[in-house]
Amino acid sequence: MDWVPADVVESLRGSHNLGIFLRVDTDPALHVWFGVNDIPASIDGVDPDGTVYIGGGRLLGVPTLEVLVNGTADSVEFTLSGVDPATGNAMIDSLPPVRGAAVQVGLTTLDQYWQPISSIIPIWTGTASHIGESSPAVQGSQSPTLTLSLTVVAGDRTRSRPARSLWSSAHQKALSPTDSFCDQTSRLSRGVLPTWPKYN
Repeated sequence: MDWVPADVVESLRGSHNLGIFLRVDTDPALHVWFGVNDIPASIDGVDPDGTVYIGGGRLLGVPTLEVLVNGTADSVEFTLSGVDPATGNAMIDSLPPVRGAAVQVGLTTLDQYWQPISSIIPIWTGTASHIGESSPAVQGSQSPTLTLSLTVVAGDRTRSRPARSLWSSAHQKALSPTDSFCDQTSRLSRGVLPTWPKYN
């Protein structure tokens, strides 16, 4: 069927270097691969004229990619960690809107010079939902870093939004003005144990 070229299949059978590529169809499009140098490459039918995929660093974990079945599929997160806070903030400020953008994940094997031996083979398509950022706690003389993430869902429907760090009474009253369910959350965040009502 030749969906995967014969030379890539042969390379996968032996000892090989695998290149995993991520393309987000923003304006302009984002092209990243999980490696340390920039690589000229293309996905057939998506960017046939070729482009440069920016090295995003070593991939520490591959999220499980699921297809959309009966309208359900988990979302996945692609993360970039260890980013300098100033650089990360500049990146976030310069990002184009991602919600609803098509995301392609592809792969191919690399030769001894770390160059693709074929066009990128698309293996999964999703839809970008939202970006996230977090800053792990540091100790002593450690430098603070940012972890940036992109949440992607299978299919063409985004179903999730970024989680709020604290769901406050103001948030709840914006949805339901007479609901006092979250009135004690500010005390919880300070470590105070509120007295909860007892219902008979």
